Amino acid sequence: MFKHHMKYVKIFTFSIATATVFFSCSEGVVERDSNETGLNPLNKSSYKMALVPVEMNSWMAGLQDNISISKISIPGTHDSGARIDAPVVTGTAKTQNLSIAEQLNAGVRFLDIRCRHIDNSFTIHHGAIYQNLNFDDVLNACYAFLASHPSETIIMSVKEEHDASNTTRSFESTFDSYIQKNPSKWDLGTTIPTLGEVRGKIKLLRRFSSGTSKGINATSWADNTTFEINNPGAQLKVQDYYKVSNNDDKWNGISNLFNEAKSSSSNRLFINFTSGYKPGIFGIPSIPTVSNAINPKLNTFFQSNTKGSYGIMPVDFVNTELAELIVKTNF
Repeated sequence: MFKHHMKYVKIFTFSIATATVFFSCSEGVVERDSNETGLNPLNKSSYKMALVPVEMNSWMAGLQDNISISKISIPGTHDSGARIDAPVVTGTAKTQNLSIAEQLNAGVRFLDIRCRHIDNSFTIHHGAIYQNLNFDDVLNACYAFLASHPSETIIMSVKEEHDASNTTRSFESTFDSYIQKNPSKWDLGTTIPTLGEVRGKIKLLRRFSSGTSKGINATSWADNTTFEINNPGAQLKVQDYYKVSNNDDKWNGISNLFNEAKSSSSNRLFINFTSGYKPGIFGIPSIPTVSNAINPKLNTFFQSNTKGSYGIMPVDFVNTELAELIVKTNF
């Protein structure tokens, strides 16, 4: 469906206001069905210096089907559903300003979903703080987005959060009950896929225990460090240093994994959490103390490093500008 014959692609112009990236294509264009992308198809006579707009809500349409998702720079969000802070003490629970739908439209393609198991269903939590959001809300936003943008995929990390309450079945059984409502929208394979294999679908990164093989297994997640998970067909390297005593140390961990991801010739999936919190007054965690220092560094980094494969980047308080800078590195 998405056939590509691109000799090279370079950034032509970049508009934050319209959330659109334009590419100048020489000796080849992305050939695709205009009904699916909203783009006018280009024929061979228009190959030379043809302008192909790639909107942030469908930027993956500009990538080849056979590229591994491990070789794509992917904007993501940490604690994607956490838009509500703790009462009284601010800066301890809220990690995002944009809704799930707004994140996807801004270019985010990795979601970190934290589910509390309660009454045999899932609510979205950050720690003890309910986010006035349920798993159905998250899934409905994802399904609607993928229906409108079938060129895209969403990698979703699903993790159990806070204490279970009033349940009569396992977390996995409740998860399965959600999947069974719309199984065609999920890829539960255990290996790292190509983009073509998961277009229009949610790819599961599983951080909960399962009695069967289901999604990319990330249950051996280490705490507050950089670590590797070596599954058959799905090797991961993750930087998740979140208890941040020094922002420079956090940035060093981020930039080191950027360099490793860019130089890697393997099919290892790099997940580089730029998020974290720093102890504030009386030891109370402060999330913005980290994001206010790290996010400007990310902007500066990707203004200078405009091409390469940097892996998945779950970010606190992502915005369109940063997502666009990350996306540009793929072209």
